[in-house]
Formats: sequence, structure tokens, C-alpha cells
Amino acid sequence: MTVTDKPEDRPEPMDYPPAFPERGKEPEPREDGVRYGSAGRRRGARKPRSERNGGGQRRPRTQPPPPPGLVVVDKPSGMSSMTVVSIIRRKAGLKAGHAGTLDPLATGVLVVGIGAATKHLERFMKTRKGYRTEIDLSAFTATDDREGEPRPVEVGVPPGREQVATTLSGRFTGVFPQVPPDFSAKKIDGRRAYDTARRGGSPQLEPRPVEVHEIALVDYAWPIATVEVVCEKGFYVRSLARDLGKALGTGGHCASIRRTAVGPFRLEGAVDPDDIPEVMPDDAVLPLEQALAMLVD
Repeated sequence: MTVTDKPEDRPEPMDYPPAFPERGKEPEPREDGVRYGSAGRRRGARKPRSERNGGGQRRPRTQPPPPPGLVVVDKPSGMSSMTVVSIIRRKAGLKAGHAGTLDPLATGVLVVGIGAATKHLERFMKTRKGYRTEIDLSAFTATDDREGEPRPVEVGVPPGREQVATTLSGRFTGVFPQVPPDFSAKKIDGRRAYDTARRGGSPQLEPRPVEVHEIALVDYAWPIATVEVVCEKGFYVRSLARDLGKALGTGGHCASIRRTAVGPFRLEGAVDPDDIPEVMPDDAVLPLEQALAMLVD
């Protein structure tokens, strides 16, 4: 599996299950998500344009497929990373995979490889990631984002901007241990953590080292702290929100998460998956050789 605000593990297998598994079949687990392990689409989630317009049977692609390479997508909120991959695969007429998943509620850069580029996704997964998140310090949630039920925390005197900024720079830069969210796809004794959490249990997740190169408080108006992060693979933005709240003596969960960069690929060059023509043109794809040349070891 891949990763979300927190890339982990290996690229997704290239032969994906259907977006809506048949009754009785276990859905493909993903690295963090909103309705973890659920077979249905989250209520209120955005459907692909094709489904919003009534869907229907697809006409087979009659044109030659585009060359292997990358499609840099700006993932909308409410659409799963797997749905994005399915859209790109259909429009390209080639196998596809992504270089690090995003939670359905998260938005931003999702790098999708098509054709022979899927064999190189691990290299793109290992790149640094950039995020911008709004952290709500008024409450914790079980999921560490706004999908969970808020558990408000009484705060007599809210922390000031300087205290929040100092805590971020002092506690959350460099290499430090981080415990993944309870609602994550980490395995404990062969079971996904989200399976235990959904049943009301408390997964005994162990901390593991993560690395943050840059972190900054870019805006603050109680209870929302807007934070920008540049980090390595494996970092969970939702865990940052939870841990910041604990350090400040407040609550802490992500009100929003937007991935701004995956290595050299940034929002400025990303496209909405629905804006790509149904028959993907060659110029919608960044050629594999050019994409690999953009990587800096």
C-alpha cells in the first residue's frame, strides 16, 4: 500500500479492485482514509463527473494510448485516491498507480503513473512532501480529522500565536518519534489499526521516527492554526494535529489537509481529474524520462 499525509510502504498493485466492492467482499485496504475499510463512498463525497452526469457504458478507446509517464493531479476533497487512479487509467487506456495516497477528505498533489511509469513509482514515493493544514485546537476526534465526532477540550486561556509557533518549531522539526493515527492502515498482529479502532478498540501502535525539514505557523486565529510542513515519507499530518494539541494542553485535529508538493511536482502543474479529456491526449502526460530527470538524489 501507499501513504497519505503520510506515505509509507510500497506503491499500490496495478490491478485495482472495483471502486464499489461486491457485497461480502473485503475492500482493498488503504493507507489512512476517512471511512477506513468501508465498502461505500463517504456520504457527501464528490463523484467523478461521469457518474454525476449519469454514468453509462464507456466506449472502448480507439486511439493509441499516450506514452508512459506521470499525470500530476489536484485531487478534490471527497474523492478517494483509488477513484482518481481509476479515472486516469480509463482515460489513458493503460495500467496506472499512484505515488502516495491522500485521505478522501484531503486535497492536493497526487502523482499518478501510467504504463511503464508504474514500475518507477517507488522513486517518486521517496521524495519530500509539502502540506498545508488547518488544525482545530478546540477538540480531539477519534480519526484526528473532522470526520470524527469532536471531543471538545475546555481551554481557560487559549495559547497565543508565539506559543503555538514556538511549540511547532521546538517539538516538530528534525527527526522525532511519531505514533500513527488509530485510524490508519498500519498492521498490528496482522490486523489493520482501523479495524480495531472501528470496533471501539485502542490499537497499540508504536512510535516510529519521522523527519520534518520545515514547519511554520502561517496563520492563527483561535482555534484554527494554519501550518505548512515539508517532510519525508512516513509523516502523518493528522498525528501532528493531535500531538500539537497535547503539547499545548488543548485539543487538536485536522480541519483540512492540502498536499502542496510531491518532490518537484507542485500544485501549479496539477490538474483536476475531471478536466482531463475522456481520451487522454499525449500532452496531458509528463514523459517518464523527463519526470525521472526532475528527481534530485
